[in-house]
Amino acid sequence: MSEFRNGVADVIRTLNEIGFDIGTYHISVWGALRIAIVVVLVLMFARLGSRLAKRLFRRIDSLDGGQQLLGEKIVSLLVWGIAILIGIDVLGISLTALTVFSGAFGLAIGFGLQKTFGNLIAGIILLMDRSIKPGDVIAVNDGAGSTFGEVKRIGIRAISVTTRDNREYLIPNEILMTTQVENWSYSSRQVGINIPVGVAYGSDLDKVEALLLEAARSTPRVLESRPPSIQMVGFGASSVDLNIFAWIDDPEDGVANVKSDVLKRVWRLFMENGIEIPFPQQDLYLKNSEGLRALAEAMGKRGQTPEA
Repeated sequence: MSEFRNGVADVIRTLNEIGFDIGTYHISVWGALRIAIVVVLVLMFARLGSRLAKRLFRRIDSLDGGQQLLGEKIVSLLVWGIAILIGIDVLGISLTALTVFSGAFGLAIGFGLQKTFGNLIAGIILLMDRSIKPGDVIAVNDGAGSTFGEVKRIGIRAISVTTRDNREYLIPNEILMTTQVENWSYSSRQVGINIPVGVAYGSDLDKVEALLLEAARSTPRVLESRPPSIQMVGFGASSVDLNIFAWIDDPEDGVANVKSDVLKRVWRLFMENGIEIPFPQQDLYLKNSEGLRALAEAMGKRGQTPEA
């Protein structure tokens, strides 16, 4: 055993002699190898600790998804911080050098990493106040356009939102803190939708209302516990405007497909019961006047003129 230790000491001594000096510092192969080993061990320790924290919080059924994710993030940050401090201690880096490095790192944060740390803090705040959680259905308007979809995960930098066409958008956490966000499932997953319908003037409105309710109630995704209702919106240029108001509890499956299903049923019921769906049309009335009669007589005489 002692021979093995002596052999290892000789190898370390030899590797330490291979190098060069810069001022009072000696840079050797052993020093570089030692740093690489410590860095690898620190990364392995931090990743292993993060995975263990993730598995631990996933097994705590008393916490919801947002609380589990918040616990994972906090423990992961603590594990990484402890791992880095242990690595610094093992490498023997002086606190003076660490203080200088911290100052430089602070400047880097102020100039180059400000957005990154801003998104990190914003993500932690979102998880703490539970305003947005994985599984929520949200609509975000960031000025460039509107994004509607289901929140799949909340990361350190951004959240992942998957739309109905399976496109995944990564929205920075900071935008969610400074932009108005529609959360369709914040306090309840039940969402009301409006479906406008127009019928021709002269239609039996009581019969129309009964057919509209039948179409809405027969749609699978429309809730029976909160029955749909019909409102008369107004008198349009060519139609009597009505609105079907229905409730669903699965907004992550989309809204347009529910409207399409209801309108198809309305179309079939209207065709079966002779209810007319109007199209834009105008009636032209000509008032009897001296000028109009004179014009009609002139046109009549012109039509009676024999051809040459």
